[in-house]
Amino acid sequence: QVQVAESGGGLVQAGESLRLSCTASGLAFDDSSMGWFRQRPGLEREPVSCISWTGGSKDYSDDVQGRFTISRDNAKNTLYLQMNDLKPEDTAIYYCGVDITFPCNGGSSFSFSDGYWGQGTRVTVSS
Repeated sequence: QVQVAESGGGLVQAGESLRLSCTASGLAFDDSSMGWFRQRPGLEREPVSCISWTGGSKDYSDDVQGRFTISRDNAKNTLYLQMNDLKPEDTAIYYCGVDITFPCNGGSSFSFSDGYWGQGTRVTVSS
């Protein structure tokens, strides 16, 4: 049974930073492409950043390029998202998806129907 769990969300002020973590078990973590997604209030879930199973390729949405950094530690079965210079428009529930199709931003083969997903962690950025 695959289990995915996100952590690290919270309430911060604009300009501050947060680091999200995602742990996964029950699958070959180091063989899995994975990523971070978010659902902002009133909007559909969208890709934020994804990383290939090798870790050698990463993609980012235009909204977060240059501010967010995705990384993975296969020894710890953990995926990270370092979020710097947070903005109120980053307020969302952030989800971790594992065993997904890479790339997720603009990838024609990517689907939210694939992979395994956590329950999400809430990030609120105040102005």
